[in-house]
Amino acid sequence: MADRIKDTVKQVLTEYLQKNGHRKTPERYAILDSIYSIKGHFNIETLLQYMAEKEKFRVSRATLYNTIILLIDAGLVIKHQFGNTSQYERSYNNETHHHMICTSCGKVSEFEDENLKQAIVQSKLKGFQSTHYSLYIYGLCSKCVAKRKKNK
Repeated sequence: MADRIKDTVKQVLTEYLQKNGHRKTPERYAILDSIYSIKGHFNIETLLQYMAEKEKFRVSRATLYNTIILLIDAGLVIKHQFGNTSQYERSYNNETHHHMICTSCGKVSEFEDENLKQAIVQSKLKGFQSTHYSLYIYGLCSKCVAKRKKNK
């Protein structure tokens, strides 16, 4: 299944590049492949490290940033702003999920809640047709709660 998804996103990228007059470079496809090999969220540093260690493929930060922007425009990557940090995740065939962000350590956890999903789907948004959504819940993770209790 993962290979089928990777083939599909490569095709989507190829069509996007052709339609918009961009070059089809090996770096762009390597970055896309790496992103669709990573589970969950990542930042630029994590992606650079992953590509160097796992894929044995090195790209410059500038190439990575430019390609991420291109992949966002192509609808293949989602950018999240968690506090003062940017994180990304793949968007194609990605199940709707929610995020819990610890305001102390910055840890981001994903969770799913069917009741929340149904409530959002059933919401009537006057004059608006939603295509997707993100839900962020800010608070303290269990480790930070325990640390605060210990320090009191």
